[in-house]
Amino acid sequence: MTRLSVNINKIATLRNARGENNPDVVATALDIEAFGAQGITVHPRPDERHIRRSDVLELATAIATEFNIEGYPTDDFIELVTRVTPAQVTLVPDAPDTITSNSGWDVEANRTFLTDVTERFKKAGIRVSIFVNPDPAQIRAAASVGADRVELYTKHYADGYEADREAAIAPYITAARAARDAGLGLNAGHDLSLKNLKYFHDNIPWLDEVSIGHALICDALYLGLRQTVKSYLDCLN
Repeated sequence: MTRLSVNINKIATLRNARGENNPDVVATALDIEAFGAQGITVHPRPDERHIRRSDVLELATAIATEFNIEGYPTDDFIELVTRVTPAQVTLVPDAPDTITSNSGWDVEANRTFLTDVTERFKKAGIRVSIFVNPDPAQIRAAASVGADRVELYTKHYADGYEADREAAIAPYITAARAARDAGLGLNAGHDLSLKNLKYFHDNIPWLDEVSIGHALICDALYLGLRQTVKSYLDCLN
């Protein structure tokens, strides 16, 4: 079964716009779980422009499904994640001022750094996923630094889906097979939506998890949160 992990950063963005606690990030996460999602993802950034450190601490004791924390492994991030000990940490190569993740790691160029960071998280009992482009060489490198999974950066698939979905999915199938051959678990995320998720999953049915936030919250404006979560789950079943 491919799990749906809902990224709730945009819920926090909406809350922060008014400086109050509406919508309540923790309560919304619990509702998302109740609606059937199998995980919650957050991406705390140094400026706390959406998810705050306090949110991470509250969510860690409140949610019952898998908790996935993603981010660039600064010293502060490492301290927070090892304190919380979520089920999974996803390492992304974002600079602090990046609006959203826009590329995977060059794992080979960051081999020493990623090896050290991965070891620290695994010693804390946390599964490590490394965010990568659909490049078999990077996937093999991720395995060699000790990662448990890779998360495929899927924006290029989403961008090319409507013009030629077979061409858009092709490098991801190759990458997914490389991950399987390397003994890695497989996640995917970025710009996956109700338009393109089912086709992606149909072609790579051994996905462990998809992490979806922006598109899902946009859909919820029209469909409602309960129906939106159900619709995404339907794409995976």
